Amino acid sequence: MRLMTSCMGALALAAAVAGGPAAAADHVVLYSANDDTVNKLVADGFKKETGMMVNVVSTGSGVLFRRIVSEQANPQADVVWGVSSALLKQNVKFFHPYAVKGSEAVPAEYRDPSNLWIGTNLQVVTINQNTKAIDPASGPKTWQDLLDPKWKGKIAFTDPVNSGFSYGAATALLTYWGDNGAAWSKFSSLVANSKILNRSTLVFDGNGSGEYPLGISLEYAGYLWAHNGAPVKVTYPTEGTLALAEGAALLKGAPEADAGRALIDYLASRPAQEMLFKATFRRPARQDIDLSTMPGGMPALSRIKVLPYNDVKWDDARSATLSRIKTVIQDTR
Repeated sequence: MRLMTSCMGALALAAAVAGGPAAAADHVVLYSANDDTVNKLVADGFKKETGMMVNVVSTGSGVLFRRIVSEQANPQADVVWGVSSALLKQNVKFFHPYAVKGSEAVPAEYRDPSNLWIGTNLQVVTINQNTKAIDPASGPKTWQDLLDPKWKGKIAFTDPVNSGFSYGAATALLTYWGDNGAAWSKFSSLVANSKILNRSTLVFDGNGSGEYPLGISLEYAGYLWAHNGAPVKVTYPTEGTLALAEGAALLKGAPEADAGRALIDYLASRPAQEMLFKATFRRPARQDIDLSTMPGGMPALSRIKVLPYNDVKWDDARSATLSRIKTVIQDTR
């Protein structure tokens, strides 16, 4: 979920514009909201499989879609990838339908019914615990546990203004608690117990190092820290949690549409998702991958209670909700 700007972005875009017919068969242009590590893994893997270069333009999701809007009369990219399902749903008019190979392995709620986009990985919100700072058996098991005053100052939470997953976590809890005054009161108690940080990486890293014993975090961060030797335990709250898709779509008017289709097939394929999981612990959207055979011991999605969540509703209400969250943060400092 961390977003970084690729240094090759400008060169890639220039190549896409200037390449002309002679270069058309050997490259595809990808607009990606993923970080450079993930982008490189995919670009290298796709080139090895197809011989085609992936010219990556990498930046934040919002910037990518502003670019897509501005270029709609003359598209400069073929595929957009690594953006939230809410953004994908809101921008389907810019996508060309494509029935991705193997899409039946992705649950229906994580792909478009008209084949306009497909989920490629799932982001699951977890409570990550540093077991050197807090005994493994003594940590919180539920969201309600985090409201206990004994955890005050020990929980790290990214400011939802700066983090999509943190905004999703906040609004998923507000939904679960009733989306009313009482829900906001509980959320205020959670915020009062938490250190509000400006970047998600501060939560991930602080939890791994023990600076923050608890983190409202993402599962992949916990498994990655644990895999690298840190004393981090990943807890899935018993009330349920948020699991949202990030995915890919073929852009309408893509200059290299056939190459774009091949790239989406690759991104959605079992080998590519297994490769990314082994390197980064990104949970695959495909459900035909047996996670018990993979590093880390991550549970299957079927073993996690997923809370109902209307991502489009909360994305539409983002401005007003963030304003209220900002007030809650200020009032609890």
